[in-house]
Amino acid sequence: MRDELADRPLTEPHPSRLSPDHPGRDRILAVHAAALAAGEAGYLDPETGLFVLSAGFLARRGTCCGRGCRHCPYVTD
Repeated sequence: MRDELADRPLTEPHPSRLSPDHPGRDRILAVHAAALAAGEAGYLDPETGLFVLSAGFLARRGTCCGRGCRHCPYVTD
């Protein structure tokens, strides 16, 4: 069974996962958008160098894993 996606674009993370006032938000959203457009599973965080899963990859998986992913497309609260 698949989880229901949140009512927001895959390009927009939930504010609890990436705050609107995060200093690196614009850069993070730019590399995330590029990963989404390319159909890639994720991207390297421009600040930490860690691999971050894209909302597209997480949506294709079909369910929330509950690990607090930055771009989780299922988070609603």
